[in-house]
Amino acid sequence: MKIGIIGSGNMASALARGFLSSGTVKAQELIISDLNTESLAKWQEFGVSTTTDNQSVCANSELIIYAVKPNILSDVLKETANLVSKKTVVSIAAGITIETISKILGKNNKIIRAMPNTPAQVGCGMTVLSPNKNIKADELKAVEHLFSGAGSVVVLDEKYINTATALHGSSPAYVYMLIDAMADSGVKHGIPKNIALQLAAKAVEGAAKMVTETNQHPGALKDAVCSPGGTTIAAVLELEKNGFSSAVTRAIDACIKKADEMSEK
Repeated sequence: MKIGIIGSGNMASALARGFLSSGTVKAQELIISDLNTESLAKWQEFGVSTTTDNQSVCANSELIIYAVKPNILSDVLKETANLVSKKTVVSIAAGITIETISKILGKNNKIIRAMPNTPAQVGCGMTVLSPNKNIKADELKAVEHLFSGAGSVVVLDEKYINTATALHGSSPAYVYMLIDAMADSGVKHGIPKNIALQLAAKAVEGAAKMVTETNQHPGALKDAVCSPGGTTIAAVLELEKNGFSSAVTRAIDACIKKADEMSEK
């Protein structure tokens, strides 16, 4: 299947690299458009077709991924609407509803909202898919297979997608902040930054894997690390003393609120 991606920014690039490295898409099956020719140049070494013409992408693809910023999605949809009426279109624009997209493309169009995250670039992404009623089971399965090349995939009703955005789409940024803060603390106590980053990042990677592979509750896994009167419980209590859990909750709430505001425009 010929796949078109409109946009070549960070998220589009992460997806494309994930698709190609996993083999769910071959280079000759992918075409990417962007007005920024410098951004497109990086794909030449992969043998991927590129263009500055969004309409060319739509005309020559069976499935089109709109990977542009929410503030320009409307213009790009209007530019290409007459070329996608019988094709599956996927939007990764945060906060832009299927209803809004349908008003531009038409109520009979096949539309899927997708919310991936940047770890897709290393095959460890998480993508939430929300299809409209026009998507058939086999069409949804094909999109699930495509995005599985960049990591895990779940299908959710669109009413949950803003919450999912906060939990997995935006959250890598929170985790990077945690890793950087941990590493800086290591530097404070004499460990070189590159080693401190490795220690912190691998701890986060391993902890996440424990959650996903042992099926134990994170609270139980946390308790297992906390020996009575030990170092870990002292650190955990200090985090809670400074509002760690509530700060995370407030951050998630702020992210959802912003996505909801974008959906209402």
